Amino acid sequence: MRRITLYTKPGCTLCQPVRETILKAARQRSFDFVSRNILEDPADFERYKFAIPVVTVDDVEVARYRLALQQLLDALDGP
Repeated sequence: MRRITLYTKPGCTLCQPVRETILKAARQRSFDFVSRNILEDPADFERYKFAIPVVTVDDVEVARYRLALQQLLDALDGP
């Protein structure tokens, strides 16, 4: 099963719309969804401190800052 990871942190105003897009995709595709607070992992914080939200599918980055539903569905359907 594919895994979507959303890198976020508390107070991120861009993160909620991205989360909503991921939840819409869940109505059309099956996948595991993980939300990671970058403040809880120093490596995540170092990698994404100025770049959230970031969305990965199976550890491959597919979006940064914004996410369109079709963009995510295409990533899920890809290799």
